[in-house]
This record gives sequence, structure tokens and C-alpha cells, in this order.
Amino acid sequence: MNEKFLLLWLEAPLQSWGHDSKFGQRYSLDFPTKSGVLGIFCSARGAGGQEIDWLKAWADTDMQVVAYVATKAGMPVRRLPMLSDFHMVGSSYNSKDPWQSLFIPKKSDGSKANKDGGTLTYRYYLQDMAFAVVMKAPEDMIDEVSSALKSPVWDLYLGRKSCAPTEFIFQGVFDSEAEAFQTGKEFASTKKRAASFEVRQGEHEGEVLRINDIPIQFGEQKQYRDRLVTVIEAR
Repeated sequence: MNEKFLLLWLEAPLQSWGHDSKFGQRYSLDFPTKSGVLGIFCSARGAGGQEIDWLKAWADTDMQVVAYVATKAGMPVRRLPMLSDFHMVGSSYNSKDPWQSLFIPKKSDGSKANKDGGTLTYRYYLQDMAFAVVMKAPEDMIDEVSSALKSPVWDLYLGRKSCAPTEFIFQGVFDSEAEAFQTGKEFASTKKRAASFEVRQGEHEGEVLRINDIPIQFGEQKQYRDRLVTVIEAR
């Protein structure tokens, strides 16, 4: 079986990759999650259901990431701090209007979350980052995903709808992981970006993290399982 690897380039003024978020606090990892990347694939395909069988084929495929920061006069610029923003959700809606009532946050019993129905939430974003993502692809799915990324059915975002990409996400299919990463490195150079850190799947020498980002089921009742990754700072 011939192995194939997708090269994705994720670049935007803002990105957000949630993995352990509650309603009021929407945190972001420092790098793209596997669930987020597979979510991009599903959006490109126009697939909005549970996708259980489709996701199963991708569950154990290898995914590696290299993070790039902008440079100035040849010198790397340090990663910008996480941006924190807040949103007022559910205020000023008419609860008697069936449509507007849907936008008012509610408890599990259907009652308002608080007296006026409005609630304050905090969102966190990565600033001015770019990521070369190399994903090993199932042989019978790579053509479908490649075509979908070139001509997506739905709009593609990098974590949230406020995070529109500023570069084409699909950057090619390669016969080896090394070839894909070399192409990503050369592409980063044309954009005057330098490597900041990399994320390898599994346990390696570096900071090992356990993250809940392998999707088992999408749709209304999402389900995930854990994955070990290692964050290695660039030298």
C-alpha cells in the first residue's frame, strides 16, 4: 500500500483550537487539534452528520504540526500572547418571539440562565500564527478530501467563524512525510516565517500532553477520545 500525506497550511490573523472549553470560557490550544482539522475536512465535503464510519478511518492516522511565527529583518518574532475577547450572548432578545427565544442561553430544564437571559462569555485566540500540518491519509479517501479542500462545499474556518484563513489550506499530496514538511518549510520561507515549535503524535522527548481531540462522532452529540502528543520547541 502506497502511503500518502496531505500538507495543509493554516494561517490567519486569529485562530482558535478548543479542546476543553466550557460555555463561559472558550480556551484555545497553541496548535491545531486533530478534531479541528477533521472538522475542516467535513466542512469542505459538506458533511454535517455524525460521520462515525468516516471518522473511524482517520482516528489512528498520524498528524504532525510545525508552528511558524512571522520574522522581521531576518529575526524571529516571538509568539504573540493569546488574545482574550468577551461576548455578550443572549441579551436584548424578545423571549416571546419563537425565533429570538432560540438565541437566549438556557439551562437544561429550559429556563433562562439568569434573570435577563444574557450572559458574558470569554473567547481566546492565537494571533498571527501559521501551521504546516501533515496528515497521513487513508488511501481510499485522499482524492475526495483533496478535491473538497480545493473546492469546498461550505466555508472553511480555523476554529471559529471569526477565524477566516488568509491562504489556501490545501498545499498538496506527497509520497512521504519528509517531503511534505520540506515543502511546508520552503513555503514558510517565502512568507518570511520561522519555525517556533513542532507537535508530534505520541510520546517523544519534550512536553508530552494528553488531549481529547480524536473525534468518534460529530453532529449534535459529539464524542471524542484522547491522544498523546509531544510539543518540541524549535532550536
